[in-house]
Amino acid sequence: MISFIEGIVEEKNPTYVIINANGVGYHINISLHTYSFVPPNKQYRLHTILIIREDAHILYGFAQKDEKEVFEQLITVSGVGASIARMILSSMKPDDVKQNILSGNVSALKNVKGIGAKTAERIIVDLKDKIGMPGGETSQISFFQNNTMQQEALSALVMLGFSKQVAEKAMEKTIKTLGEAKTVEELIKNTLKNI
Repeated sequence: MISFIEGIVEEKNPTYVIINANGVGYHINISLHTYSFVPPNKQYRLHTILIIREDAHILYGFAQKDEKEVFEQLITVSGVGASIARMILSSMKPDDVKQNILSGNVSALKNVKGIGAKTAERIIVDLKDKIGMPGGETSQISFFQNNTMQQEALSALVMLGFSKQVAEKAMEKTIKTLGEAKTVEELIKNTLKNI
C-alpha cells in the first residue's frame, strides 16, 4: 500500500490533485476538506489509500491522518464505497462525521448526497463502537496520549478488530494491575487477557 505521496502540487481541483513526485505525476482523488489545505505549486504531502478494483487502481489523498482514518472506517461499512466516503468527508469535517456517528444523528448523514436512511443507520450501527471521539478525546484517551508504546498497542488492538473503547478499558486495567510493560508485544498480550 502507498501510505503517503510527497511532491510538488502540479494541478489542484476540488475533486483531485496531481502531485509530481520525482518526475511521476500521481492523480489523487481528494475531498473538499483536503482541498482547503492543499497549496498550489508547492511541495506537499498527502496521506493516501490505494483502492484496487477490477477495472482501476484509484488513489485517495488526505491532508490529515484523522480524515484518512475516518475514510478507512467508512469504507468498511456495507454499501459505503470510496466515492460515498469521499462525499461524506466533502460534506462535513472528520470531527463532525465522528460526532454524528457517536450521537446517532441519522438526519445529518442522510443529508449527504447518495446516502439514504438505511445506509446512514448502518454507518452509525457499524461504527459507533469503533470510531473515537472528535479531537481524539474520550475519558480514557488522555491516559494514553503521552505514551507512544501504549498508542501503538491500542492501534494494533483496533486493527485486530476490537473496538477502541473496549481496548482502552482493557489496557488501562492491564497497566493498573501489572504496571508498565517493557515492549508493545508484551502490552498487547497482557491486554488481550483482559478483553
